[in-house]
Amino acid sequence: MLITPGKLLSKIESPADLKKLDQVQLVQLCDELRQFIVDNVSVYGGHFGASLGVVELTVALHYVLNTPYDQLVWDVGHQAYGHKILTGRRDNFFTNRVYKGISGFPKRKESPYDAFGVGHSSTSVSAALGMAMASKYQKLDDKQHVAVIGDGALTGGMAFEGLNHAGVSDTNLLIILNDNCMSIDPNVGALKDYLTDITTSQTYNRLKEDVWNMLGKLSTFGKSAQEIVSKIETGIKSTLLSQSNLFESLNLRYFGPVDGHDVDHLVAILNDLKQIKGPKILHCITTKGKGYGPAEKGNATTWHAPGTFDKITGEIHKKVYDQPQAPKYQDVFGHTLVELAKTNDKIVGITPAMPSGSSMNIMMKEMPTRAFDVGIAEQHAVTFSAGLATQGLVPFCNIYSSFMQRAYDQVVHDVCIQNLPVNFCLDRAGFAGADGPTHHGAYDIAYFRCVPNIIVASPMNESELRNLMYTAQLPRKGQAFSIRYPRGQGVMPNWKTPFEEIQIGTGRKIKEGQEVAILTIGHIGNYAVEVCEKLEKQGISIGHYDMRFVKPLDEALLHEVFSNYSKIITVEDGCIQGGMGSAILEFMADHQYNAWIKRLGIPDQVIEHGEQSELHKECGFDADAIEQTVLMMLENEKALVH
Repeated sequence: MLITPGKLLSKIESPADLKKLDQVQLVQLCDELRQFIVDNVSVYGGHFGASLGVVELTVALHYVLNTPYDQLVWDVGHQAYGHKILTGRRDNFFTNRVYKGISGFPKRKESPYDAFGVGHSSTSVSAALGMAMASKYQKLDDKQHVAVIGDGALTGGMAFEGLNHAGVSDTNLLIILNDNCMSIDPNVGALKDYLTDITTSQTYNRLKEDVWNMLGKLSTFGKSAQEIVSKIETGIKSTLLSQSNLFESLNLRYFGPVDGHDVDHLVAILNDLKQIKGPKILHCITTKGKGYGPAEKGNATTWHAPGTFDKITGEIHKKVYDQPQAPKYQDVFGHTLVELAKTNDKIVGITPAMPSGSSMNIMMKEMPTRAFDVGIAEQHAVTFSAGLATQGLVPFCNIYSSFMQRAYDQVVHDVCIQNLPVNFCLDRAGFAGADGPTHHGAYDIAYFRCVPNIIVASPMNESELRNLMYTAQLPRKGQAFSIRYPRGQGVMPNWKTPFEEIQIGTGRKIKEGQEVAILTIGHIGNYAVEVCEKLEKQGISIGHYDMRFVKPLDEALLHEVFSNYSKIITVEDGCIQGGMGSAILEFMADHQYNAWIKRLGIPDQVIEHGEQSELHKECGFDADAIEQTVLMMLENEKALVH
C-alpha cells in the first residue's frame, strides 16, 4: 500500500526541488510532510514522535543549506524521517526498517545526504566538528556543518567532549539543540533542569528578543555583520553578569531559545547564522509528536515507536492471541528484579536512559529510591555501579548489548580489574531486529569472554533467566556477572517458576543422542530443540547440550561430549569469531580431542535490519539451517565411509 504524498511534497525529489518553492509555501509543505509521516508510520510502524517534532527544522535546514555539500548530521537518527523523505527516499519510504528496505537511521551508503551514520547517541558534535575541521584544513570556507542533537543525547559524555573541543576549534560549526525534554523516556539530571531554566528565564527571553532584533538587520548591514555580532556578544557578556551560560563558558556563541515549529523564523535565523563564523549553538524548543494530537498530548514514551495505529482515533493496534503468550524477556527481568529486591535489601537497579526499554521502570515505580536512571551515559552507569558495589550493595546494571560497547573500558578497568561483583544484564543480545546493525548485540560474548574476573552466561528461557538473576545476587567473591538475553518474547507463558541456584559454570544436557551433538547458548537453543524433535521422528538421534555459561565453561560436560561424539555443531546468536564456538574449539585443542566442529552464528560482516527470524535465516542459524547442517554432516560421513 503506497501512501500518496501531498501536492507540494509530491514534487520534492531532492532539496534542489525544495529550494524552488517560495518561502510562503513552506508552511504547507511542513503540513504535508507531517501528514506523510503519520500516514506511513500508522500503517508500517517505526519511530514516530521524534520525527514529527523536527518537521519545521528539517524543512528549514534543507531550504537554507546546500546539502549534500553542506554537511548535516543527525544525532541518533530517530528524528530523521523527514530528512529521508526530502532527500530522494519518499517513494520507497514504506520500506523503512523492513528487511532489505531502507534503514530507520541515517546511513552513509544509503544516500549522499546522510553525512554520518548514527544509531547510538551523542556522536553528532564530534562528527560534525571533524568535518568542519577537515573543511578548514582544505580551505573550504563556504562549507556549512550542522549537528542536530537532542537534549537527551546532550547528556551523553561524548557530547560534552565534542562541545569542549568545538569551543576552541574556530571552525564553521553550528550545533542545533533540539530541546523537547525527552529522549525515549523523560530526561533526567541537572542538565535537564538547566535547560528548563534557560527556556523559562525572563532574562534570557529579553536577551533573545534583543539578539534576534539585531540579527534581523544582518542582511542590511552586509560587510558590517561582524560589528553586529560584536554588539551581540557584548550584550551576552553583560547578561552573563546576572546569569551564567554553560555554552558561552565553553566559548560557543549561544542563540535562543527559539520556537522550533516556526518554519519562517527558522529560515531567517539559519540564513543569518550562516554569516557568523566560528562555533555556535542554536537552542530550539520543540514538542515531540507535534501536529498529531494523540502523540502530542499522550505518553511520549509510548509514541516514540508505537507500532501501527489508527491515525484517526490514535488507537495503537495490539495483537490478539488465541493462546496465552510468553512474556518479553525484558519484562521477566523487570519483575524478577523487584521480586528479588523484596528479599534482598542490598539490590539496586541502574539503567542509562532506558527504563521502559529494559523494564527497569517496574523497579523505579515500586522502589524509587533503589533504581537509578543515569541518562544517556553508559560509561557512568558502569562505574557508578562499581562504586555501589564497593559499599556492599548488589547492583544490577541493565544496558543493551550494543550500548555496552560504549562502556567496555569501564567494565575492564573499573569493575573487572578491581574484581567487583557488578551484575550486568544485557538486553537486546543477538539481533535487535528493525533497528539494524547499530543495535544488534553481536559482540558481547566475544568481548567479555577475554576479560578476567567476569562470568558470562545466557538463559535459554525465562525460568533460566530468573535462576541466573537469583544466582547473581547471592554472595560471591568478586567477579562481575554478565547475563545476556534477546529482544522479544521467550517460550514460557507460565514463566514465574520458583528460584533455584545455578552452579556457576555448569551447563545441562537437554537430550542425549548418538550421531551429532548440538551445543547452544541462550534463547537460540530453542531452535535446536525443534530440530532434535523433528529428526528423532526420522530415526536420527541428536544430542543437545545447553552450555548456559561461556565463561567459565562446563569442562566436565564438554569432556562428556567429546568422549561420545565426533560431530559437533555449535549455535549462538553472537559473532562466530571469538564466540562460544571459538571457546569450544580452544577446549578441543587444549585437551587434544579430535572432532568435526561446525560453528553457526553471526558471520564476520555487518548484518542489516530485518525481523529476527529473517536475519537468523540469512545468517544460517535458524532451525532449518541447523537441520541442514546435521544432515550435511551425516551425508558427508556416509560418503567418506563409501
